[in-house]
Amino acid sequence: MNFKNLAMWAIIVVLTVGLYNMFKNPERTINTRNNIIFSDFLSEVDNGRVVQVEIQGNNIKGVMSNGEKFTTYSPNDPNLIEKLSSKGVSISASPIEEKMPSLFGILLSWFPMLLLIAVWIFFMRQMQGGKGGAMGFGRSKAKMMNQLKGKITFNDVAGVDEAKEELEEVVEFLKDPKKFSRLGGKIPRGALLVGPPGTGKTLLARAIAGEAEVPFFTISGSDFVEMFVGVGASRVRDMFDQGKKHAPCIIFIDEIDAVGRSRGAGLGGGNDEREQTLNQLLVEMDGFDTNEGVIIIAATNRPDVLDPALLRPGRFDRQVVVSLPDIIGREKILKVHAKKISMTPDINLRTVARGTPGFSGADLANLVNEAALLAARKNKRIVTYNEFEEAKDKVMMGAERRSMVMTEEEKKLTAYHEAGHAIVTLNERAAYPIHKATIIPRGRALGMVMQLPEKDEVSQTREQLHAQMAIAMGGRVAEELIFGDDKVTTGASSDIEQATKRARAMVMRAGLSKELGPVAYGENEEEVFLGRSVARQQNMSEETAKKVDSEIRKFVDKGYQRAKQVLTEKIEDLHKLAKALLAYETLTGDEIKDLINKNIYPASKEDLLKTEDNEQDSALGSLGLKPKAVH
Repeated sequence: MNFKNLAMWAIIVVLTVGLYNMFKNPERTINTRNNIIFSDFLSEVDNGRVVQVEIQGNNIKGVMSNGEKFTTYSPNDPNLIEKLSSKGVSISASPIEEKMPSLFGILLSWFPMLLLIAVWIFFMRQMQGGKGGAMGFGRSKAKMMNQLKGKITFNDVAGVDEAKEELEEVVEFLKDPKKFSRLGGKIPRGALLVGPPGTGKTLLARAIAGEAEVPFFTISGSDFVEMFVGVGASRVRDMFDQGKKHAPCIIFIDEIDAVGRSRGAGLGGGNDEREQTLNQLLVEMDGFDTNEGVIIIAATNRPDVLDPALLRPGRFDRQVVVSLPDIIGREKILKVHAKKISMTPDINLRTVARGTPGFSGADLANLVNEAALLAARKNKRIVTYNEFEEAKDKVMMGAERRSMVMTEEEKKLTAYHEAGHAIVTLNERAAYPIHKATIIPRGRALGMVMQLPEKDEVSQTREQLHAQMAIAMGGRVAEELIFGDDKVTTGASSDIEQATKRARAMVMRAGLSKELGPVAYGENEEEVFLGRSVARQQNMSEETAKKVDSEIRKFVDKGYQRAKQVLTEKIEDLHKLAKALLAYETLTGDEIKDLINKNIYPASKEDLLKTEDNEQDSALGSLGLKPKAVH
């Protein structure tokens, strides 16, 4: 685009210079070598040196006696002809030729004005985005998808089977409408895809475009809203006009909350342009003039802010929830993305999926990509399980900060802190199994103990919640037991905050306090005041608030006392694990169990590297690739 603008300016400069040279004083272009002044001409006539003259208007051309030609300009002198005749000068005369201007001459004379008009139109197109010229400001920006380029089908979408089924029905209706209409059924006017970011809402829409053999228009919600009131409504009308011309068709509106927010909400009473755009969208979807054959599919992760009139049946008849995938869905998504990389056949994607609870489809795609990038950075020709583990840690906790300088005292304190978490985890029956413990700084944490749920859980028991609070307090208790009260650091602040939040949720929302009973307290209501969100508690008396605080403190103290009891009894295990973390920095869950229960220490790092290289060579051989020589 920059090259195009530079070329346009260069052409304008060249044309301007050419026009200046073309339209400057034409008299200067006349050959002035033999041009003489009129007084010299009269002197030459008096001396008899002028032989012949040709008079055309006031311009005189002639020949001297020596054969030299000359030109001059004469004023209106009535005695000139008589003087020339008396000197025997041969005189010829002719009138001034008045030629009709040619078409080329007319174009040349109008060329500067035409050039200015062309430049003005060019800049107007640039200011308005070039869509439809200077008169296309209210045109729709919806783009028709090309099914032949980058086609995506439902086979490329995994982990959202229920959403796929509902949308497959829409595609099937478009392909064979008589199958549904013979029973009196009508196709839904619109389907709203609702779900957290990264769950595949836009990918589902692209799959619909690949599956449906009908025109597919796509547009973003922000493309409707402009600074001029009425432009968005005009674009909505134009978009539906395009849809009618190509009916049956599908129109996909991404991030519809940009234009579909509740009317009259917020400070100042709302936005006129956005509300007019929304009103036009409501009328076009279900008004007096119905748009048969035009199906609207929209996506948003904020359904709570949408206007109720937009969500009613007849406009968006269906709300398709695209939720975070479960362990089976995550495994399917990993299989889809793993086809694009070369990896060892022994990688169990089910294990990787089990270690990524709460990951969306975009997160899993990023995980596979990070694993491939890590393998390439290490000059490997194939991705191993170690790269998947490193990529998972990087995505969840951030990159390793090995350049961070820590003193021996800080390393020792971090090792005992993480060992405290791990020992309490091993001794809590309701705790999740340990996946990994490390004292390598990642992100904002100096170390961590990662637990790995064996399955996805929708709810948690009272026993599990108390176990998690005890585990959270394990780091602080370990610091107190080993270093004393005066050496306790702020490293447990995040653990204490998490334990307090969990205890508050147990008391106020889940009804797990025997003292207060199964009652929800303190409904949170947020108010916007001077741009800040302020939460206030309601439906709670001062006496009840004191009981709530007392119960929260009791739950947290219970976890603290449980952690202190376990670490006091298992103090030798605490020392053993902390020393191992100082030596190895990172230990897996199985290595921690072998160390505590069987007193078996992990293999040295050199042995681990050799084992990893051997596994990679065997994997390359199984894939028919020749291993690289290592020097």
